Amino acid sequence: MRLPIFAKRGMPSSATRRTWAITRHIMTNPATSEQPLVLYESQLSVRTFKLNRPAKLNSLNESMIASLQSKIEFWRNSELCSVIWGTGEGRAFCAGGDVQTVVEDASKPETRNRAVGFFNKEFALDYLLSTLDKPYIAIMDGITMGGGVGLSAPAAFRIATENTLFAMPETKIGYCPDVGASHYLSRLDGELGTYLALTGDSLSGRAVFEHGLATHFVPSRRVPILLESISALETPTFDQVNDLIEEHCSEPEQPDTLVSKLIGPVRAALDFSFRHDNVEGIVRDLTALCEHGDSSISTWASTTLQSLNLRSPTSLKVALRAIRRGKTQSVLQALQMEYRIAATLCNGASPDFETGVNFVLAQKIKQGRPNWSPATLEEVTNEIVDRFFNEKSPYLESMPEFKYPFAPGESRDYTEYALPTETAIRDMVTGEHPQGGDTGITLDELLSSFENITDSKLGVREKIREVVARRCELVDNADGNRVWLKWIHNLQLPQ
Repeated sequence: MRLPIFAKRGMPSSATRRTWAITRHIMTNPATSEQPLVLYESQLSVRTFKLNRPAKLNSLNESMIASLQSKIEFWRNSELCSVIWGTGEGRAFCAGGDVQTVVEDASKPETRNRAVGFFNKEFALDYLLSTLDKPYIAIMDGITMGGGVGLSAPAAFRIATENTLFAMPETKIGYCPDVGASHYLSRLDGELGTYLALTGDSLSGRAVFEHGLATHFVPSRRVPILLESISALETPTFDQVNDLIEEHCSEPEQPDTLVSKLIGPVRAALDFSFRHDNVEGIVRDLTALCEHGDSSISTWASTTLQSLNLRSPTSLKVALRAIRRGKTQSVLQALQMEYRIAATLCNGASPDFETGVNFVLAQKIKQGRPNWSPATLEEVTNEIVDRFFNEKSPYLESMPEFKYPFAPGESRDYTEYALPTETAIRDMVTGEHPQGGDTGITLDELLSSFENITDSKLGVREKIREVVARRCELVDNADGNRVWLKWIHNLQLPQ
């Protein structure tokens, strides 16, 4: 008998025996000698999937998506399944989708619908995961990009480890953030989601948790023990699962500090420059910030500007419009919009997708800029961008509608178990929070309020202190006893 998948990671033998799978479900044809691309296990009431394509960083192909779709739908309706657990083999959870095959299919009229169908199947799986009414835990232990974000973002519990590397790098290949990213990224604090969508910049380790992309930070060595603990629950509720995960979380190495590079003055500069609804405005502000007196701001602005200059100008403008629209859309509406964008690209609305994939993935060129067309932001007119959003666009003719082969459901709140959002902190300071008061609040009272609301969730104090330092003024009532917090509503650039 083969050992369970987690035994290879050093789980004690006694724990291994307790958590050994009752049954194992395998994808694809059992007659093949090769390892299946997705491994399935049952551990008491927990059902696990493990992406098993490590040589390709667990990138999703159509057969993997079909297998996951079928299995998740089965688990969704199974009374024996109480928790769903997703992970990946090797150094990636999932690095994306198999876009090289998609581009190849899209280049030929006879296979173009197959390329569009790939996106339909992938996005349908992402939507299914967002509607699960039982705890779904995504272990982002390694590279989590593109299609991997589509598998992890819908999870009520998204666990980052020290190995996590998060990014939505689609503008690097002439494409746009998809898999629901226009919904999820637009709900991050300030303009962080806009920045990540346009630049394709990455976040790693604990920073993924600090910015709400993960709900918890758990050292990778504790992940097998966490699975054992959750498997021991008979019919766990969402709150019980949350409590167990919290028990396995770790404190930051330096108390009362965040590790992310996107905090303080740099974060203020980010929110200020990426607030625009046009890419030209963002570039203009970044150009000015390159001369800022604070070296941390000028260095960040220069690096960011260089990144944007390498991206597809068409992708930048389409991505920005999608992010702005996604802020008021449901997960399903965002996926439908992103599906139309993908279909439009497959139907030739822009050559940049094929250009970017060939440059970055096929030829693996590390330096330089692909031959984007149009080559500059100024040449990307509103008419070009409209091709991707107008339902009557000629590039959407004969394209099938987005479909999902299961009963629709309500998507979960992305922020439910994450650190408090900046909006929630603002509302507590201004007295608009449903659990706040109608009088002024001090920093200690603010910290206490959110510790009560989150049951002393690790990371809350560090997050609140950073937000207060950046977005609040102190108002002294001159009696020596109380110093109130006053929210700064207008974005201000550090002097």
